[in-house]
Amino acid sequence: MSWRRWMRNNVVMLVAFAAAIVTCCFVPFDKEYISYFDFKTLTCLFCTLAVVCALKNIYFFQTVAKKIVCLFKNTRSAVLALIYITFIGSMLIANDMALLTFLPLGYFVLDSTNNKKLLSFTFIMQTVAANLGGMLTPFGNPQNLYLYSYFSIPNMTFVKIMLLPFLISVALITCCCCMFVKKEALILQKNETNRMNNKKRMVIYLLLFVFSIAIVFRSIPYYWGLIIIPVALFVLDRKALKMVDYPLLLTFCAFFVFSGNLARIPAVNNLLGSLVNKNTLLFGVLSCQVISNVPSAILLSKFTNNFSQLLVAVNIGGAGTLIASLASLITLKEYTKHEPTRVRSYIGLYSACNFSILIILFVVMAFVM
Repeated sequence: MSWRRWMRNNVVMLVAFAAAIVTCCFVPFDKEYISYFDFKTLTCLFCTLAVVCALKNIYFFQTVAKKIVCLFKNTRSAVLALIYITFIGSMLIANDMALLTFLPLGYFVLDSTNNKKLLSFTFIMQTVAANLGGMLTPFGNPQNLYLYSYFSIPNMTFVKIMLLPFLISVALITCCCCMFVKKEALILQKNETNRMNNKKRMVIYLLLFVFSIAIVFRSIPYYWGLIIIPVALFVLDRKALKMVDYPLLLTFCAFFVFSGNLARIPAVNNLLGSLVNKNTLLFGVLSCQVISNVPSAILLSKFTNNFSQLLVAVNIGGAGTLIASLASLITLKEYTKHEPTRVRSYIGLYSACNFSILIILFVVMAFVM
């Protein structure tokens, strides 16, 4: 691979590192840098990426995609099914894990039926579904878990706060799909002959996937994932370990440094502190667009007791820019892998869809809160 192609395929990582390096000029290296990194998230990403690669190698996703094609007879219903699966998955296993799991499934459904023209729209809607679907549960998004614990929010209060934006999100996503995806017959291409070739390995890999999800729920210490899954795949499928998207992991590391440093720059910190009390919902959403929703939740929680508006802000604020939710970078990376020459058009469509949904959600919630 030429260096130009490598740079084009890893442009997000390079931008993330450039942004991190710039912030390092304002915040000298010290022992606090290590606190920027969410090692549990990085471990879950690595484990899930590795298991997903192993499942790809036994044609698991192709097999499931074929069943979806047989079950849903047209493109609209198939795309909706993929998006709803991602939506529900984000509530149960968090937004980044849902994207890692269901984006490959979306690709195989569209690719095997010669509908790659819908790839960018489907990926974008899956991303919106992942970022907004997780808002209903405390463990659906990392920022939810933090605010749920920090403010000791009662369970029913949490659900009551997030139910309206959740329902609006479901309606908006459904309407977008009905408007922009035509009902066309799904036809499996004749050359799509790969079938799952090892059911025993499938069972083992699915158990490993469940194991990685248990780490998300903190049922198992994250460091066990770094031991068991690599060892298992080293024995069963070493190729899967080589296929892991390590540049994506490095991208997350760079953005952890970027957002962590930005929060420590006095001018940024003081500005946010003075603004958040004027309108927590508005400036919470704006903060997410610049330093992403998880750092925003951590930073702004120190300046306000209005946890209801802050909770809504850092959830709906996950829509908007590509860094509003770091989970969105997973989708960009996956799309770049399949369509490296159409990244600009993808970012344009992504921005149009996300900002439209964000504006609608913000206006409604600003009116009712």
